Order: sequence, then C-alpha cells, then structure tokens
Amino acid sequence: MHAAQVMNLSQLLAQTAKLHPDRPGVIRGNDVWTWREIDNRVNAMCQALTDLGVVKGDRILTQSRNCLQTLELAWVAFRLGCVWVPTNFRLTPDEVAYLGASSGASVMVYEDVFADHVDAVKRESGDVRLVIAIGAARVGEHSYEVLVDKHLGCDFAPAEVSENDPCWFFYTSGTTGRPKAGVLTHGQMAFVVTNHLADLIPGTNEFDVSAVVAPLSHGAGIHMLLNVARGAANVLMPSEKLDAQVFWQLVEKHRVTNVFTVPTIVKVLVEHPSVDEYDHSSLKFMIYAGAPMYRADQKLALQKLGRVLVQYFGLGEVTGCITVLPPHMHSANDEDPNANIGSCGRPRTGMEVAILDKDMKRLPTGEVGEICVRGPAVLLGYHNNSEATEKALKGGWFHTGDLGRVDERGLLYITGRESDMYISGGSNVYPREVEEVLLTHPAVLEVAVLGVPDPKWGEVGVAVVVRRPDAEEVTPEQLFAHLEGRCAKYRWPREFFFWESLPKSGYGKITKKDVRAMLVERGEIGG
Repeated sequence: MHAAQVMNLSQLLAQTAKLHPDRPGVIRGNDVWTWREIDNRVNAMCQALTDLGVVKGDRILTQSRNCLQTLELAWVAFRLGCVWVPTNFRLTPDEVAYLGASSGASVMVYEDVFADHVDAVKRESGDVRLVIAIGAARVGEHSYEVLVDKHLGCDFAPAEVSENDPCWFFYTSGTTGRPKAGVLTHGQMAFVVTNHLADLIPGTNEFDVSAVVAPLSHGAGIHMLLNVARGAANVLMPSEKLDAQVFWQLVEKHRVTNVFTVPTIVKVLVEHPSVDEYDHSSLKFMIYAGAPMYRADQKLALQKLGRVLVQYFGLGEVTGCITVLPPHMHSANDEDPNANIGSCGRPRTGMEVAILDKDMKRLPTGEVGEICVRGPAVLLGYHNNSEATEKALKGGWFHTGDLGRVDERGLLYITGRESDMYISGGSNVYPREVEEVLLTHPAVLEVAVLGVPDPKWGEVGVAVVVRRPDAEEVTPEQLFAHLEGRCAKYRWPREFFFWESLPKSGYGKITKKDVRAMLVERGEIGG
C-alpha cells in the first residue's frame, strides 16, 4: 500500500494569494507588497533557479537580515522541493562556512553586506555552484531582483513531495560544539503550522497583522508561516536593531495583533516609556519563547499590555511544539489560581510530554526527570549525523536534555538542564563552542564557560581561564579581541576570571558544578 503524497508547504502561500490577492502580505516602512505580488515573485525566482540548473533536493543557503527576499526564499525553497538553509545573520563568516559545508548547499543567496561570508563558504565548500546577491552582485554572481524581473508573470507548479521530504535545515547547536541541522519535512511542517495556529494565535485571519522582531532564520520564520497561511500581514522592522519606540509606533500604525519574541525583548519593550505613548489595544498575542521569564518581568508585561502573553516551550528539533501557556493562564495577581507561576504550560495539541528517568521509565507526578516528547512535530533526524539522531530519539521519544516535572494537571515546570547550555537573550549558547575558540589562543591552557543569572539577558556567560605557565600575561581585552570574527557576539562571555587551576573529576574532566560553587565562594558571582 502506498502512502498518499502530502501538500507541498508552498501551497499555503499560493492559497492565500488566490484568496486575498490584493491584501498586504509584507510591509516595511512605506513599501507594501500584496500576496499576489509575493506569490508572483516566488514563482519567478523558482523559474529562474530551475533555468540555472537547481533541482529538487538542492540546499539553498541564505545569509541575510530580515527583508522581503529572506521571507520569499523560504517559499522558493519549499516550492522547488529544495531545502531552505537559513543562517542567523549575526554569525561570523567562518561559522557560516561550516553551515554551508555541512549542509552541502549548492546555492547561496546573500545580502550584499555579507560578501565576506560568501568568500568563506566558497573556501570551505566546493558544493556551492550558484551565488545570488540581494543588492549589488559581484562578478560571477546573479542579482536576485534581475532574476525576478526577468521571469515575472510565469506560472510555476510546485514540486510533488512526500511526507518525509525535507524542506528546512533548522540549525541547532549541540553540546559537542558544532551546530547540527535538524531536518524539518513538508509533512511535519504542515502539522506544525496547524498546531501553532490552534495553540498560539487561534482565530487569526486576513485582518490580523504580525510584527516581525526576531530573525526569520529561526523561530520567527516558523511564526511567519502561520501568518502567511491565514493571510495576516507581516510588518518588518526598519532595522535589525530593536528600537522600542519604533516598535510601538508600528503597533499603533498597523494595528498589530500578534508578535513572536523572547522574554528579554518583551522586557525591553514594556519597560520603555513609549509603551504608554502609543495605542497597543490591537495586540491579542505577545508570544514569548526560548527561555523562562522572570516573574517580575511577567507581571509588568501583564500590567502594561493586559492578558496577551502566550508562553511556549519548545526546541528547534520539535519545531517549538512541546507546551503552551495561553493568555487566560497568565495573571499579574500572585493569588490568582490562573497565574500558574513558574509553569511553561500544558502539552501542545497532538503532542505528548513525559518525564522519564535514565532507564526510560515514566516518573510519577511531581518527580524531576528528563523532559521527553513525541508526536508529529518531532524532527526527522539530524542531517548526516546518525549518532546524534539515535541519541536524541532513543526509545521513540525526543530527549530535550532539560530537566523538569509535571503537576497533577499535566502542567510542565522546567527545573534545570542536563547540558551546560544557557539561554542569553532568548538565544541558546553552548559553552563548548566558545571554549573551543578560546582554547585556540596561545596563552590559554584551560577554560570553563558557564551561564550565570542576569536581570537583563536572563543569563550571561562567564569564563574561567587557566593561563599556560610559559605564556605571557593575557588580559580580558586580548581574549575579547581573539573572539572577534571567530564567534558570534551573543555567545561571548561577559566577564573573564583567571585561576591557577580548575577543579576536575577522577576522570580528569572539568567539573562545572564545582567551578560554579568556587565562583560563588570567591564572591566572583552571586550565590
């Protein structure tokens, strides 16, 4: 018996363009593109790429800040049956070169301010045969807009796809220090879009408006798919730098109804005086994910905005679908039974959450163990990494590496992490990645990076360094200079401490819990 094919995900855009051709799809400043225009541009780029030899299964690496073309490229990849490989635009050229090589990308589309990234990718990988510039193209490259203009008006039939055909490599860092490509598929993403619409922004339609404040390469890109599916306009910020006043101006001007963000950005937005200067009564859903929110920050947001907060817990590997805490389960009143303080919510529709012990047995209500999840939102696996796939999906569950417990109602509470990962400003930081860069400095013998609480960013990194005995004195300034260009700034430690030695286990492994305890003991961090 043969399974039926699934919908090519790009049909979501095509359906919306037919239903609401003249409604705004993307707004940036004074520029407005309708759904028909966007769909036509996507068709044009699909035809251009096909003429240039791009075929189903090819990977399209994208290095760009948020713009119309970045949004379009997701749909171009889906429609072609290709795989979208978006990068976090803040990554260094070397970091992006690794993504290009490991993904096997044959096409690279880049915003013209990132020429160094293209050169680095081409040095690292022999697979890239086609380079397309958003903006000014260099010799041997194609111009995105020239390609679109040349093919406007063409009709393009989407590739036939099956449930497990990949459509997106969602890069997620691992504790091994190198990012891994989570393989997201057409079948999986059809479920994810439906699930997100049901659980995060229910009732969304073509009269809604979404403000895009985070990079489309990750969670905000997933959120964009939902708004496209329902015909809600996407308002892009004028710059990648967050300006709270501009944000609230845009909320008032466009009557924004939903926004996807992280706790640190919510904090910045609601603490800024402009929150009281503009009308934000249109806002229905302010979704925050990526890290827990401090209760004080949560209360202030609820006081300023009303019951519009939606929290969800989810990793890239499960496309954000683990739990949700909807608006009615938030309250600024600590005595309100609906406040659910400290919880990240109930299991997502169609997903199952379990707390398992090290033997894969379910733990009773209230006991702490590893948070595991199963259901249609779980990734197919990691690209070219069977060992990591097997470990993550052991026993038929996706293992989050986070520790938590559930209460008698099934609400989840996260208590800690098995790994050393910490979350700074909503971005996952894996210390080993930073440690590996610091260890390439000639004066560094050993280093331990760990996250410590921070009132603004949630957590920030600190690094404890042991100098090589034969090396010259090394300063924090020299180590920051060493990180420049080798490691994205959001991963940098905030502070360096220099010790004679680091505590180790009987196996010679640095014991971070002892490092943390000694930092507190020495008064170098708070207890």
